[in-house]
Amino acid sequence: MPITLVDRITVGHHTLDARPTGCTVILAGDGAVGAVDVRGGAPGTRETDLLAPDNVVDEVHAIVLAGGSAFGLDAASGVVRYLAERGIGFKTAGGPVPIVPAAILFDLTVGGQPDVRPDAACGYEAARTASSGAVAEGSVGAGAGATVGKLLGRHRAMRGGLGTAATRTPEGLVVGALVAVNAVGTVVDPRTGRPVAGVRTADGLGLEDPFALVRRGGAPRSPWRENTTIGVVATNARLTKAEAHRVAMMAHAGIARAVVPSHLPADGDALFALATGTLGRDTDVSIVGALAAEMVSDAILRGVRLATSLPGLPGARDLR
Repeated sequence: MPITLVDRITVGHHTLDARPTGCTVILAGDGAVGAVDVRGGAPGTRETDLLAPDNVVDEVHAIVLAGGSAFGLDAASGVVRYLAERGIGFKTAGGPVPIVPAAILFDLTVGGQPDVRPDAACGYEAARTASSGAVAEGSVGAGAGATVGKLLGRHRAMRGGLGTAATRTPEGLVVGALVAVNAVGTVVDPRTGRPVAGVRTADGLGLEDPFALVRRGGAPRSPWRENTTIGVVATNARLTKAEAHRVAMMAHAGIARAVVPSHLPADGDALFALATGTLGRDTDVSIVGALAAEMVSDAILRGVRLATSLPGLPGARDLR
């Protein structure tokens, strides 16, 4: 199930035609409690300070994930315009002000033409087409230019992607995740420990053992290491900002389980949390956070498994 299983959460993508890149917008109806936790050492973000539990704004109206490195942050401006046209935003004396945090990943080296990148028009179009139905996955939106397995250089890398997953408990608690996977490391299935997509073997047909690569401790530095795994977890639970922040923190365990290695100095790994509160009762934050981590891992696996290939960048389905 996709993240849109959470009430009031809708998702839209816009993928550019000129080269593989794009943006993904997660809308939160007329607002949700929001938080963020950044673990990577090279983040590219917008409006994350206001999500701190001790800051005054207590609602978020959309989250934007985009390719294009720092240029892609412009996509959030289009979402702000889309929401403002509909009167959605934080109430002020001057009218509603949409609160739209964003995070980007580096994909400028994929497909040539690095001057082609997501902009405000990309964000507006993704917001305009957002729906509560099925969510396209793989090589779409913010995941269109994503790659994984760059630890030994571009010639050993593979296509990354965007995935989503959600679950509902018997008590009606819903937790979902949407993640764009652009990791320097290898994606592994945490249930088996086996690599799914990442650093390829020298013949290009199989996958290196990522744990052995880490233990080797001397991978040559590659100029093609710009990367980042970014995403959103959402729930229908009623949470405070501090509780939502704890959920975002716990959700990062899902990245650590599924990406080896993760949270590196050159990563911008960041996860947002949204709580719509439609469940209508208090919920154990530990359960919400634990489920969020599970959904993040599942979303990462789906993103790379559904990615398609590019010249020199095979998808997981292309390997033996």
